[in-house]
Amino acid sequence: MPQTVRISEQTHETLRLLSERRGMPMTEVMADAVERLRREDLLRRTNEAYAALRQDPEAWEDELREREAWETTLADGLAEE
Repeated sequence: MPQTVRISEQTHETLRLLSERRGMPMTEVMADAVERLRREDLLRRTNEAYAALRQDPEAWEDELREREAWETTLADGLAEE
């Protein structure tokens, strides 16, 4: 079901220009922009979480041990070449 979102005239004009340049409907340009922003936000929050984790030496060591344990499973079930 379509929804209405209010945007400024300047944003609308930018959206229209991007739509023209990309040869896509404005709704697709907006969806692409929102998805990119979502991914950027996810990466930013992930980086912040790892930075906080590194501030706790014991927790960071636990993380490194867990990574090491998972590394041994990377080739499980794969034939040697």
